[in-house]
Amino acid sequence: MLDTNLPENSDRWITGQLYGWFGEERVAQEMVLGIGGVRALRALNIPVDVYHFNEGHAALAALELIKEKMNDNGSGFEQALDATRNEIVFTTHTPVKEGNESHPLNLLEYMGAFNGLSREQMIALGGDPFNMTVAGLRLSRLANGVSALHGQTARQMWKDVAGAAPIIAITNGVHAGTWQDARMRKAYETGTDLWQPHLEAKKELSSAVQARTGAQLNQDSLLIGFARRAVPYKRSDLIFSDPQVIEPYLRDGRIQLIFSGKAHPLDDQGKAIVARLVSFSKTYPNSVVFLENYDMEIGRLLTRGTDIWLNNPKRPLEASGTSGMKAAMNGILNVSVLDGWWPEGCIHDVNGWEFGHGYEGPRADEIDLAGLYQVMLGQVVPTFYQNRQKWTRMMRAAIDMSVEQFSANRMMHEYFERMYAAGRQAQERQA
Repeated sequence: MLDTNLPENSDRWITGQLYGWFGEERVAQEMVLGIGGVRALRALNIPVDVYHFNEGHAALAALELIKEKMNDNGSGFEQALDATRNEIVFTTHTPVKEGNESHPLNLLEYMGAFNGLSREQMIALGGDPFNMTVAGLRLSRLANGVSALHGQTARQMWKDVAGAAPIIAITNGVHAGTWQDARMRKAYETGTDLWQPHLEAKKELSSAVQARTGAQLNQDSLLIGFARRAVPYKRSDLIFSDPQVIEPYLRDGRIQLIFSGKAHPLDDQGKAIVARLVSFSKTYPNSVVFLENYDMEIGRLLTRGTDIWLNNPKRPLEASGTSGMKAAMNGILNVSVLDGWWPEGCIHDVNGWEFGHGYEGPRADEIDLAGLYQVMLGQVVPTFYQNRQKWTRMMRAAIDMSVEQFSANRMMHEYFERMYAAGRQAQERQA
């Protein structure tokens, strides 16, 4: 809605590339989002009670709010900062250092991002270099992580930031109307068989895979889905780590895997991960598939048509992991380390499976791989092929667990009650 690609603009390129290819482009994008976002709200005459900054990308909006107060009311910087802070709440996401952007002050100044503030004031907000997450924490009255575990991780990660807002936890949720298959929802609500609508969704996924790649999946074989950003800590290719263990299952087709996801355009490691997954699809044709150009359509197909949703990041680096919630709403059973949202939802061997037992440490790859093989080959595979009654019972339990607890409806109520209304009430008491 703030696209710069309009004929009358001389800088049409700004919003042409996700995340930006170079520093000037990225700063320009964040100026459009933050400073431009506030000015757009003003131009549209939209009254605002609370500004919710989702990640640090929006932090420059606070500079526009501070500037308004200094210009309109004649406020000093500190007074304008305090008033602005009372209007802002902030959500932090990835606990990986590289996921929290920072920019050289000279670049921000050159681009006009200071927006009337001095270098010393910018340093007071975001440091030198200017860290967007640090600024978001200092510019808000309250912050949150996106799962209970992530709240703990974020508090530890940012504990040395002076003047940071308190960090609570509000677990993410997904919109059931968008992500839950209507046939599965009807079968769940009427108490009828879940397997038939699942097979229909699985057939649709298989047809899409064949049309896109030529691979022919076996409808009767276990189908595992894995779709997320290609970054090292998510360990997309962990299951392939010991070929002697996993290869027989791939060769005879007892296990089939579908991968999808994109890397950041400047992330060479992420691109290498995608290349490895593509190479596995060539080594094990019809058992391993990589779907290019991951988007919502592929996301829907995968979170409705696979049998298992696999998730194996290095704990505690997964902030939430909403794809697993989407899968669970469709009766797809999660097999995951206890990271992100899964510790709050998992009842092992009842509505899915966990492995790794929450281990954090230098032996994570070794311990999680052993746990993955033990659970996948010792519990998941036998249950799928030998105990369909238990499998469908677990499918229903997964939907029971996810349909409200991890819905966008529950999430939005929490945001309103714990972050938006709570701040308004505090302001009213001060007034």
